[in-house]
Amino acid sequence: MKFALAALLAGCLCAPGAPALAQTKILLRISTPAVPGDWHVKMLYVFKDELERQAPGRFEVQIHHSGTLFRQGAEVVAMQRGNLEMALLSMQDIARQIPEYSIFTAGYLIRDPEHLAKVYDGAIGREIDRRTVEVMGVRLLQAVYLGTRQLGLSRPRTVRTPADLAGVKLRMPASKEWLFLGQALGANPTPMPFPEVYLGLKTGTIDGQDNPLPTLKSAKFYEVTKQIVLTGHLVDVLQLSISAKTWNALSAAHRAQVKRSAAKAGRFNDENRIREERELIEFFRAQGIAITTPDVAVFRKTVQAAYLKSEFAAKWPKGLLERINAVK
Repeated sequence: MKFALAALLAGCLCAPGAPALAQTKILLRISTPAVPGDWHVKMLYVFKDELERQAPGRFEVQIHHSGTLFRQGAEVVAMQRGNLEMALLSMQDIARQIPEYSIFTAGYLIRDPEHLAKVYDGAIGREIDRRTVEVMGVRLLQAVYLGTRQLGLSRPRTVRTPADLAGVKLRMPASKEWLFLGQALGANPTPMPFPEVYLGLKTGTIDGQDNPLPTLKSAKFYEVTKQIVLTGHLVDVLQLSISAKTWNALSAAHRAQVKRSAAKAGRFNDENRIREERELIEFFRAQGIAITTPDVAVFRKTVQAAYLKSEFAAKWPKGLLERINAVK
């Protein structure tokens, strides 16, 4: 009788669709305001494919681009509430909840993509990750190069110094860190969600926007841009992030797989964005867009002075600015 019951039980467990042996895939929803042609969206598919290669059938990665799942700036709260597993976060997003990290939103802080990688992949980056886990419940998987931000104007004008941007309605994301940067550049910062920027430039609601050159192309902003001013005011980063709750629920093996997949996606993004930035100047010239270079030294001096006098600098951790500058 015992053998018969055991055989019957085994048969039930082995039957197709038996719930006892069904493995539920680990859901990873990723939200980003970036559009499909952007390298940041493309890198998320690299992440998805690599994770499937390393852990076949164990993860379900859903990529929500163009702000279709959560609007830009709302991702952190969604992760904290358990409504989202992953996102590409800016340091401005992080500084909202950790004010001392507004240092990483300051103009003319990071020198170039190489400096950026060394800062975020080293001891400073590990400190940031520990702090975001502690304060925000968010783990930073991989820092990726967003690009060097330049100004795009819908109507041409002479721009040599920040004073020449007086009265220019410059679109910025709606956070005090972004708005302060717009002010420091000499413009009139105007908050606007990313998906509305194209129409804003076309209708004159805004006079310009600041983004890396690859974003001007992928979002088609160049179609409504007459001049690009090469201020190079922010060598910017995004953090491919995961909620600590989701991370902590993963096994050690799955954590390692997610981390390796994020690193591969980051390399894909960085290599392609750096290459494309080098190539795009001629593309934009061919579209009839004027490419101008201001007095960058004056911009740098003006912007840095504004930050050092600001409420932001008063909260910066002592010695961190010097440590960032010392990274070679």
